Amino acid sequence: MTDGTIDIRDAVRAVLPVLREHAAQVDADAVFPVTPVQALRDSGLLGLLVPVRYGGLGGGLGDLVEVAQDLAGACLSTAMIWAMHCQQSDALVRHAAPELAERLLPRVARGEVYLASVTTEPGKGGHLLRAQAPLTHSGLEVSFARTAPVVTGGRHADGFLITMRESADAPESRVSLVYADRQQLDIVPGAPWDTLGMRGTDSAGLRLHGKVPAWQLVGEPGGFRRIAIESTAPVGHLAWAACWLGSARSALRQLVALCRSPDRPRGLDISSDLVAERLARARMDLEVVAAYLSRVRDEVTAARARGESLDRPDVQIHLNTLKVTAAESTFRAVDRMVQLAGLGTGYSRRSALPLERHFRDLRSASLNYSDDRLLTVTGALTLMDRSVRLA
Repeated sequence: MTDGTIDIRDAVRAVLPVLREHAAQVDADAVFPVTPVQALRDSGLLGLLVPVRYGGLGGGLGDLVEVAQDLAGACLSTAMIWAMHCQQSDALVRHAAPELAERLLPRVARGEVYLASVTTEPGKGGHLLRAQAPLTHSGLEVSFARTAPVVTGGRHADGFLITMRESADAPESRVSLVYADRQQLDIVPGAPWDTLGMRGTDSAGLRLHGKVPAWQLVGEPGGFRRIAIESTAPVGHLAWAACWLGSARSALRQLVALCRSPDRPRGLDISSDLVAERLARARMDLEVVAAYLSRVRDEVTAARARGESLDRPDVQIHLNTLKVTAAESTFRAVDRMVQLAGLGTGYSRRSALPLERHFRDLRSASLNYSDDRLLTVTGALTLMDRSVRLA
């Protein structure tokens, strides 16, 4: 529960029918879910993590995880768009200077500003904590030119949080975060977004040119590492895992309903030990993800409440493990469901049971900030955590 004037559960219940109605068409046409996102704007859910004093719902990480699962059960593309917006709004809440917070956060809370993240860059291999394109400082303004090969929802965003090298003579590890309104930018879209899954996120590339007041820098100059460690990475991993879990849970719920229906396909013999075993393994994968998600959510929430940094090897290992485990296990669970449901029900795009869409969407989970990169980092962190403090 929060002190917000809008009840979070009521807001979620209001938007879910809109997401469900548009999910199939958003996927089939690979179009941004304009109507579902407008419903999220109108509901107040873009301001879920914005404090009540700015007009937001004042929600916490528990609310984020619950809402993400519900939205993803209706449309994973829309849920991921919303989750990444919340990731950016958390960074603003926790790290924006007072002038930027006072001007921007009420607009986010009112649903006027959907936030996109610009962290990708050609040639840097997905290194979040490196940047190549520099900021140019001129008096009380900073200007920049930036190319990003992947920007989720960028062609529809109202505001952007952009990682930049602190200056032309700074090392690539000195990364600054800058906010820009759409009206402050010249934007050139890249190639259309046409992918196997997550087709509605419209994560095509952009070229951005702009000049903004220096007070639109978020956090200290060159200090993006702290923002990433304390905000964008943990909130991102929690929200992504919740979205993937919500999608897979919805698929299992629909499959179980079909199995219990007298109209089930003849191949779904619920008295079969093989059917029971496959259902059990799919359920077990989701149970493990749900339990680990809850544990890591509680760990991050408690650390924030105590004012403790998340910049510890064990905490970072737990966050990385959550992301990788959720990505692998939810996809594996839906893969099992497709196998169980068979060619006509599980694999067909014409099936009333949209398992193939869940399958295609969840295949992206291991690629959305590569599991391989996180496993490499986790291996190095393991050598630093001599106590081996498990979650």
